[in-house]
Amino acid sequence: MAAAPRGPPKFFSTTKKGENFELKADLNSEYRDKRKETVKKVIANMTIGKDVSSLFADVVKNMQTEDLELKKLVYLYLINYARTQPELVILAVNTFVKDTDDANPLIRALAIRTMGMLRVEKIIDYLMEPLKKALKDDDPYVRKTATLCVAKLYDLNPEIALDNGLITIVQDMLSDRNPMVIANAVAALAEISEASVRRDVFVVNTSILTKLLAALNECTEWGQICILNSLANYRPNDTREAADIAERVLPRLQHANASVVLTAVRVLMIYIDLIDNDELSKQILRKLSPPLVSLLSTEAEIQYVALRNINLILQKRSDVLSQEIRVFFIKYNDPPYVKLEKLEVIIKLCSDKNVDQVLSELREYCNEVDVDFVRKSVRAIGRCAVKIDSAADRCVNGLLDLIKTRVNHVVQEAIIVIKDIFRKYPNRYEGIIPALCENLETLDEPDAKASLIWIIGDYADRIDNATELLEYFLENFKDESSTVQLQLISAAVKLLLKKPGSAQDIVQKVLTTATQGCDNPDIRDRAYIYWRLLSSNPQAAKAVILAEKPPIESDANTVSETLLDELIHNIGSLASVYHKTPSLLGGAAITEISRGPVRDTLEMEGDEPEVDARTVAQQVNAAVGGGIENLLDLDFGGGSNGGGGGGGYSATPTPVTARAASNIDDLLGMDDFGGGGGGGGSNAGSPFGGMPGFGDSTPATPVERVEWLAPHAANGLEIAGTYVKRGGQVGADLKVANRGSSPMTDFAIQYNVNTYGLAPATALQVPSPLQPGQTADVFLPLHRHGQPQRMDPASLVQIAIKNNAGIYYANTHVPAGLLD
Repeated sequence: MAAAPRGPPKFFSTTKKGENFELKADLNSEYRDKRKETVKKVIANMTIGKDVSSLFADVVKNMQTEDLELKKLVYLYLINYARTQPELVILAVNTFVKDTDDANPLIRALAIRTMGMLRVEKIIDYLMEPLKKALKDDDPYVRKTATLCVAKLYDLNPEIALDNGLITIVQDMLSDRNPMVIANAVAALAEISEASVRRDVFVVNTSILTKLLAALNECTEWGQICILNSLANYRPNDTREAADIAERVLPRLQHANASVVLTAVRVLMIYIDLIDNDELSKQILRKLSPPLVSLLSTEAEIQYVALRNINLILQKRSDVLSQEIRVFFIKYNDPPYVKLEKLEVIIKLCSDKNVDQVLSELREYCNEVDVDFVRKSVRAIGRCAVKIDSAADRCVNGLLDLIKTRVNHVVQEAIIVIKDIFRKYPNRYEGIIPALCENLETLDEPDAKASLIWIIGDYADRIDNATELLEYFLENFKDESSTVQLQLISAAVKLLLKKPGSAQDIVQKVLTTATQGCDNPDIRDRAYIYWRLLSSNPQAAKAVILAEKPPIESDANTVSETLLDELIHNIGSLASVYHKTPSLLGGAAITEISRGPVRDTLEMEGDEPEVDARTVAQQVNAAVGGGIENLLDLDFGGGSNGGGGGGGYSATPTPVTARAASNIDDLLGMDDFGGGGGGGGSNAGSPFGGMPGFGDSTPATPVERVEWLAPHAANGLEIAGTYVKRGGQVGADLKVANRGSSPMTDFAIQYNVNTYGLAPATALQVPSPLQPGQTADVFLPLHRHGQPQRMDPASLVQIAIKNNAGIYYANTHVPAGLLD
């Protein structure tokens, strides 16, 4: 017998339509409770991200119900899907309009609020009449809801809101008899004013001020914040009015809402400057203290916001919390961000009266396990020493005790802050230097090393083994960070100036290494400057390098005075938390640099400003000195590599390299450090007599090439060069490199008028094309038959170099004695 055909497996059944199909059926159920439960399921699916937009028409059918809860659920669904289903939203308009005439004010308000939140242009025409009616509704709940709807409508379409007089109606509502309506009108007008170019949208006058102050005590906490914000922006007519407003605002300091308290503090901080009654000002300051302290007993996030604002308040009014320093002592379970803010407040409140208590507390913090917090605590001890002269000895003793603990990060931070104490109190605590030097080998952080090196250099004449200490650091000079290298250069030169007989080897080593073995231009430049100073005038070097430094001041002020005034006007906002202006937080304060009126005008007209080559050259000349504009008149020769003649070459100048080659022949060529002579002459008594090219009476020819053109300023062309004499022939020894991405051709060089009349004797012979990454050594013979003209300095020779990418300018220098 044949087997009966089997049906499809149950797991692949085609009878199941899916969850949305089932929800659709239930939404059309004849039972109201089932429809309500189904709408709840739809909202739940929508909340977790499932797409239930296909049920739009079925959900909208349930709008016409007396059940307020069900109506709210349907409105919530409409708000979520209105943008994706704008055509279907029109289906709900009749129900909305009908609901705005409902006898229940909650339904009227709900309908107006939902229509304002739909954000669909097509519904605006249907919204206008119900909104006007709601703004004049007998029930204050409907009126206060309608005022906020005006702000939403203005954001969607400002012209319609203005043309229909909705703004004027809301302005009239500032005189409403209900405080909540007034508060919402203030909020709506403030939002509209911020988005509008008009400045007359929200203007507080004397009559409106009376209404605002009367509503302040009766509206909700958020209404109070809106009114307080408007009072902060209001400017009283006289000091009496300012005092009256301040007295009306004072009770808001006792509110349970932290935002209300901070906004009230903002108003009082602004108005206190306008009150000429000293007794009232002191009373206000006294009453500011308890609410600010109360904010520190709330959750950590609110504590942090309060502390950021307290930091600003203390910088403006340091006596507000002068008796409350114990409240800011740090608890073991405070989050790290709260701990650091409390530490800043403690430093601001530290004074002669409580410094012992503060130091004891800070030393306890140095035993914490949080390394960053411990470092800030050690630094806080040093800041107290800088701030309070009478407590400096106690702070230094405390830091020495911390150094004896041998905890690495504590020791290194202590050395860093002791350097600041030495700056503040020179020649007062040099007795602790041996204790600092005992930890020489344990230092591994750049800032700590640099601080100790600075101390050694500044007190080199009082440290017997200063030379040995610096030699310890010089062993790894090239491996140190730039911060340490810079301090080593300065410290070595200070040692030379203070102990001329014992430091010549160190200075020779450090300056040679810095100028020849370092890629960092800051390090090389500092070495060259010191070298030049020492060689030209030792007395001037002493006056510059050993000049008395101004003592440092306390850094308790966290923001500038200008910024502080603006932040005080924004207490309780994000600006006061980030310590940045509101415009910066909003992304509006983007400033373009170096935009003059001429360029602005040209850009408005859509034109590009013309580049005048001679103007550019004059600007370059002002920057590097000399007559570089003359180079624009020179002829490179059309298509030739020659140095002159030809049919004229014209190109737009590219950025100019202003870095000049350095002549170091005469560096450190001095008699001694005790005389007043300058550079030049014999170096018989110089401590650098053995240094090549320094102490010889016959100048040595430098063999090291220096940078003439940097690739970033010359479209990838890099040239290093120097002037030499080979077999009696003077010339430029060049290293030409292509650091760009395309081949270079058509090289040419031209010399400007110079003191020696130097000019190319032959064409510039560079392998052409010079491929990317390729380097070529070139010797350019020179003659002295050009046009001589005295330059300042005499060694300056300005050149122009051309290739297929453009023309580039450079300053070069001829070594002294090379052309004698």
